Amino acid sequence: MNTDISSKIPVALTIAGSDSGGGAGIQADLRTFAFHCVHGTSAITCVTAQNTLGVMAVEAIQPQAVVAQINAVCDDIGVQAAKTGMLLNKEIIAAVAEQVEALQIPNLVVDPVMVSRTGAQLLDDDAVKNLRNLLIPKAALVTPNRYEAQILSGLPINSLDDMRAASHIIHRNTGVKVVLVKGGGMQGSLRGVDVWFDGHRMETLTTKHVDTKNTHGTGCTLSAAIAANLALGKDLITALKQAKEYVTTALSYSLTIGKGQGPVGHFFPLLK
Repeated sequence: MNTDISSKIPVALTIAGSDSGGGAGIQADLRTFAFHCVHGTSAITCVTAQNTLGVMAVEAIQPQAVVAQINAVCDDIGVQAAKTGMLLNKEIIAAVAEQVEALQIPNLVVDPVMVSRTGAQLLDDDAVKNLRNLLIPKAALVTPNRYEAQILSGLPINSLDDMRAASHIIHRNTGVKVVLVKGGGMQGSLRGVDVWFDGHRMETLTTKHVDTKNTHGTGCTLSAAIAANLALGKDLITALKQAKEYVTTALSYSLTIGKGQGPVGHFFPLLK
């Protein structure tokens, strides 16, 4: 992979699905990269027909086309960090994992999109297996929500102690460098409380609660912001803390658009 970038502008790669409503996926990731003054590149894994009310249709991109996109970016431009989002099926996950290793893509953030914040499973069991066994072990950081952490750890998660225990198990079983169990799907005071574990240090990270229904794309945005900060040369914990601050502020400027759940305000400095 070409890592000799003559430009001073760092480059990040998002490997994820397209959201026609613009609130999550590739669209959210590229806006987040731009906010951080990082050049955004992409490899699209699927195309969705969706809006603020939900997803109406999903069409997978062929694995070889996903691979071609990754190669095109890495061979010519090079990347300093990457993130994955919706990978949709076991074949795409296996292909992406192979490319991450073959191209030695650095600073990989895996948002293991397999269960929605409401608990609906989005990937079949074979895809989850490939995600757990093939891709997550290659990541610098994995960012499961409550329900994803339950699947990856095998534990029911209802408390802060459960989140901490799950982070230990995920770290041990996958070999990922850092686990971030997110509390967005938790109830009460634990909503928005995240647990960080790197095998030695555990931290409980909190931010102020923002009362808004317009939270579409928060998981995508957080992982993209972490990747952007890593591309800028920041260490993992700093990248995460600054990403959480960005997401919290973007939630404060969330957009009331459509008839359902709107997105966060990725470009809040431009909003009057």
